[in-house]
Amino acid sequence: MATSIRLQQNSNTNTSTNPRIIRWPKVHDKVDLCRSHVHKLVSQGLFPSPIKLTPNGRASGWVESEVNEWLEQRIADSRSKNPVAA
Repeated sequence: MATSIRLQQNSNTNTSTNPRIIRWPKVHDKVDLCRSHVHKLVSQGLFPSPIKLTPNGRASGWVESEVNEWLEQRIADSRSKNPVAA
């Protein structure tokens, strides 16, 4: 699973866009897993890692495109013959 930040190209203007950072409530709405399970998946390398948003490291968020890629992979895995459980 890729966890690097990638800049997306806007096909209309051909310029880079900034990655969108989402906080926990939005992540929870997207994946519908409890916080402790998401952090367990992060520690196992099975979910994108959050990034620190402040110098002291108290605020964090996830790159939305990485969470979306994770969701798309889960959908693909669930439709394969040998699904991988998260």
